[in-house]
Amino acid sequence: MPKKKTNKATAKRVKRTAGGKFKYGRAGSGHLLSSKTRKRKRSLRKAGVLSKPESKRVAELLAS
Repeated sequence: MPKKKTNKATAKRVKRTAGGKFKYGRAGSGHLLSSKTRKRKRSLRKAGVLSKPESKRVAELLAS
């Protein structure tokens, strides 16, 4: 059976933490920022953490 390939698109978007969780950059901070509130833009700066079911899917994509 051939080796599994890493999904490079996912690998560029997600990083694994020391505890095994997955961190990702939040969407929506690229443009059209003048219409968004200061609070919303501030919260977009913080990295998100994937939920358990999502982490399972991402781990499968990154299995190399």
